[in-house]
Amino acid sequence: MEDTFRMDDATTALELAALIRDHRGEDVIVMDLREINYWTDFFVVATVSSNTHLQGLQRHIKDYAREKGMEILRGRRKTKANDGWNLTDLGNIVIHLMSANSRSFYELERLWSTAKIISS
Repeated sequence: MEDTFRMDDATTALELAALIRDHRGEDVIVMDLREINYWTDFFVVATVSSNTHLQGLQRHIKDYAREKGMEILRGRRKTKANDGWNLTDLGNIVIHLMSANSRSFYELERLWSTAKIISS
């Protein structure tokens, strides 16, 4: 039964990635962390073009979560204009919306290089 639940999480992560792509998120990837991490199963990472773009994507993610009955656990902090990185925690899925500069600086893909990329 647990495998079915995990597959649903993978499907949800892929749906969120598609939603972000549909709203002009760039370089969107889904990282499968289930074999290397205990506190979340998937990262969805995307580059945003501006703070306004980031806020719009957050709104779409929030709407998606509400429609699916998902709770946003953490990441409700207000985004500052020069912050460049926002994290939305949906439990088994964590979404990272990052400016190009922040994404280059923090290099999450390199930091979590042993994670399997299931969508790019």
